[in-house]
Amino acid sequence: MSQSEVQEVDATGLQCPMPLLMAKRALNALASGEQLRVLSTDQGSLRDFEAFSRQSGHHLLQSEDRDGLYIHLLQKA
Repeated sequence: MSQSEVQEVDATGLQCPMPLLMAKRALNALASGEQLRVLSTDQGSLRDFEAFSRQSGHHLLQSEDRDGLYIHLLQKA
């Protein structure tokens, strides 16, 4: 995977803790510096991904709410 490619996980329709668990699994497969975009419809994911990035050391580059679709962009530490 090239540096510019972003891996994507679609966790729409899933409730906590599934979006986070799917993101953890996907991050494990990435090399340091690679990025992961997570799509979620779980409002709690905003809080969850913030806490996860603090605890894990992975960088939360962006979290946005697009009318109930939460998009999180992470960079593997």
